[in-house]
Amino acid sequence: MNERISETAALDAAHAVHPHTNLRRHLQSGPNMIVKGDGIEVIDAQGKRYIEGAAGLWCAALGFGSERLGEVAKQVMTDIGYYHTFRGASTPWVSDLSAKLGAIAPKGLGKVLLQTSGSEANDTAMKLVWSFWEAQGEPARVKIISRHNSYHGTGALTSQLTGKANFHVGFGPSFDRFRYVTEPYHYRKALPGETEAEFSSRLAQELDDMILAEGPETVAAFWAEPVIGSGGVFTPPEGYFPKIQAVLDKYGILFVADEVICGFGRTGEMWGSQTYGIRPDLICCAKSLSAAMLPLSAVLIGERVFEAMLNQSDKYGTFTHGYTYGGHPVSCAVAAEVLTIYEEMDLIGHVKSVEPAFVQGFESLRDHPLVGDVNAVGLIGCAELVADKQIKAKHATEVQITARFEAAALERGLITRNIGNRIALSPPQIITAAEVEEMFSRYRDALDAVAKEIA
Repeated sequence: MNERISETAALDAAHAVHPHTNLRRHLQSGPNMIVKGDGIEVIDAQGKRYIEGAAGLWCAALGFGSERLGEVAKQVMTDIGYYHTFRGASTPWVSDLSAKLGAIAPKGLGKVLLQTSGSEANDTAMKLVWSFWEAQGEPARVKIISRHNSYHGTGALTSQLTGKANFHVGFGPSFDRFRYVTEPYHYRKALPGETEAEFSSRLAQELDDMILAEGPETVAAFWAEPVIGSGGVFTPPEGYFPKIQAVLDKYGILFVADEVICGFGRTGEMWGSQTYGIRPDLICCAKSLSAAMLPLSAVLIGERVFEAMLNQSDKYGTFTHGYTYGGHPVSCAVAAEVLTIYEEMDLIGHVKSVEPAFVQGFESLRDHPLVGDVNAVGLIGCAELVADKQIKAKHATEVQITARFEAAALERGLITRNIGNRIALSPPQIITAAEVEEMFSRYRDALDAVAKEIA
């Protein structure tokens, strides 16, 4: 086995191109090979076990490895393997999954368009937004407002929708349809003495001012993750989304909720939109939809948007959009079984039962000398590492605080999601209270080791 792993690692270094990786360094160092999964743990080529505190990329809701889902995939792959959804064609697995999704979607979002990835779902939603306004006779409404440090995908358009500056450099020209407002990051973006409610009011006013400056007749939609994920795990401050929703309602602007991370119980409700009282016109979901076992995403479509789609289909003769693998029968069958498992285990009830331990785990870190701020909801949360708690000063770049923490955490068998100086956790939703306690024990031990190292 070790010889085989060495061979595959060499092949990987020679041929595989890895996202978000220093490519030149990878040529020499090669990959960290993960070869097996077991519940909330993954196991590397040397046999070391890690609590996967990031659920892969926020997505392995049922942990790693499933004989039950493997049998479902095997059966459908044996029966048909593949078919498409173009020109009215379908399969029973597309129908079943669409009905299951429609049943758990927020009220009025029961139409389901299946895609393959979160990026595809967001890209598709953009097309639906622009098509909606053309159908209303307002084709000038093309601008989309998202937030700084938001993440909505890595395609040519979705990387522009993303509010992280590093996604906009080195890949050619930008597109002049995207605007960005301040992210709801109270710890660093609030004014001195500004309460969460006051901060939320100021951000809502900033959005209102931007819409007026751009011209309401040119603004198509506002895009938001209920909890900003890859940008740093920012839970919204008090009153934020109701105040944002009121601004959008005033100008008739569509609200698109990017629930790729937040959907399926991550925030303690089935949808982050339900956790925070959002009334979206479209929801983009992926990741935990299939518990990450197979690539799959969906756009849940609100009634007024679907009515516009019907009118556009009448006008042009067809809904001219689709992907070869959208609604892939194997992925749909696995996802439908995943939703059945969620129901059997009472996913939302389980997340609510372990949420107090998870939130308290982060709150208990507030007194640590390296921790400036924490925030958490459901089973997603983050701690921010600082050099000086009083003035919120960050560590100098040469300290490499995040790399030090990552090394210390890995040594203790814990994988986290590290974003700048913020260390996030979003474990599989099957995690138990005892496992939450063990995860935070390793997290704190890693913090203590780093604090001692840099003292």
